[in-house]
Amino acid sequence: MGDPSPYGEWAARVTREDVREVTTSLERPVTSNGRGGVVRHVDSFEIQVPSPPPPNGVPRSAWARARRRVSRWHRPFILILLVLDFAAAVLASYFAVTEFETARAGFQDRPTLFNLIAYVFLPCGWLFTLWANGAYDRRYLGLGTDEFKRVTRASLVVAASVSFLVFATKTDLSRMTVGGVLLGALLLIWFTRYLARQVLHLVRRRAGIAGHRMILIGTLPEALEVYTAVTRNPSAGLVPVGIHITDGYAAARGMETPVPVYAGRDVLGLVRELGADTIAVCGSASAEPGELRRLAWQLEGSGVDLVVAPQLTDIAGPRVHIRPIEGLPLLHVEEPTLSGPALLAKNILDRVAAAVGLIVLLPVLAGIAIGIKISDKGPVFFRQPRVGHEGRTFRVWKFRTMYIDAEDRLAALVDQNETDGMLFKIRQDPRVFPFGRFLRASSVDELPQLINVLKGEMSLVGPRPLPADDGDFLGDVRRRLLVRPGITGLWQVSGRSDLSWDEAVRLDLYYVDNWSLAYDLSILWRTIGVVLARKGAY
Repeated sequence: MGDPSPYGEWAARVTREDVREVTTSLERPVTSNGRGGVVRHVDSFEIQVPSPPPPNGVPRSAWARARRRVSRWHRPFILILLVLDFAAAVLASYFAVTEFETARAGFQDRPTLFNLIAYVFLPCGWLFTLWANGAYDRRYLGLGTDEFKRVTRASLVVAASVSFLVFATKTDLSRMTVGGVLLGALLLIWFTRYLARQVLHLVRRRAGIAGHRMILIGTLPEALEVYTAVTRNPSAGLVPVGIHITDGYAAARGMETPVPVYAGRDVLGLVRELGADTIAVCGSASAEPGELRRLAWQLEGSGVDLVVAPQLTDIAGPRVHIRPIEGLPLLHVEEPTLSGPALLAKNILDRVAAAVGLIVLLPVLAGIAIGIKISDKGPVFFRQPRVGHEGRTFRVWKFRTMYIDAEDRLAALVDQNETDGMLFKIRQDPRVFPFGRFLRASSVDELPQLINVLKGEMSLVGPRPLPADDGDFLGDVRRRLLVRPGITGLWQVSGRSDLSWDEAVRLDLYYVDNWSLAYDLSILWRTIGVVLARKGAY
């Protein structure tokens, strides 16, 4: 008698059909940490008929949390955040109390109670509210903006709670003191968490630890695409350690892969064998009816995270919404925000910032102009036609960094181009005079583009304007023209001239599809670090 259950039929199908396509010995030690190094050939797989999964879900207390077998970096990190957050709240109280003379209004006769509230109860309230808003959830630590959004949400809850308690008890408190404490605590918590995140990123890049070990499930091309995406940024801490393919076994044989490939294995057994703590279901594998839900059931109580990497790529979270219809979760993708109040606010912010920047930087601009005149006789500015918003051509302002005859010498240097696509870059370009080399390395040669921003031809943040050789771009590159080009952008803070043309286009298109005012501010902040590090500037 065969197993009449659907699982038994699936297991029998694996045994009958897939074993014909795949040889059955994979005797390779797992030595790769999931990044870089070893290239493996997919020439054999280990096929096992999976054992039946455990019951659908495990009984557990609402307060219980499964213990993770590996990747416990978050525990000491969260402990550090707790100490930093408490210290930030205490410091905010101390600064506010010492700054305002009326800080102890209503508590003049009870200094002990006031100190207990300011330095114990309120900081503890901050910690509780941060915990209740998920600010210590390991899924949001170390990457993205969700952590800071949750801190901001917690600060609003603390402010509302303090206001309610003061009103309900009719306590006489200094409004300036309360406001100073709440705002100061928020800013200090933001700052300390940012520093903690930078230390975490440094540890991940240098030591290769404090990350999540992932197993990718799906077809080999889908899994490799996800592998490339998650390993592009080591600071994210996502380390693929294996691929479990669900289809295309014969076609995958002989291919080179950066991590071991398995097929027909029990998922939990493979997790234990590879020491993984995260399973990423890639592409079409996430569309199997019922399979994803049963996998989630199987992982309950195991301490293993389950993430889904759909085929819809390069779409940021604010544009994606899940709308359940009769139990079917539909992934709804909003259109990019290319008009409306947000874009109007961006344009106003650009022009105001450009006007203020030109006034403040006027002495610096004058000094640079004198330096250029001393270095090489000729015009101070270099103006070149570039393609802008909706394909309109404009002339970009830049400080001249090359000798006057640079354009005439270009033809002789074409063969030395170190980039691809529509760009021409040489690290040691002989056409650049010494002072111009300094201007390029420090990126101050781009400051005159504030004039273009003031005129509405450019923005502070956006895709870089490209030369208007023929006034037209083909294919996906044309989508860059839906927004104004920028002085800085996602391309610049992600590697600048060190990136390939395809990668630069991908980043620009991602910005076009997912921009927001908060994203612009984030890029402007990251630009400061990139400029100081002189990364990719030549």
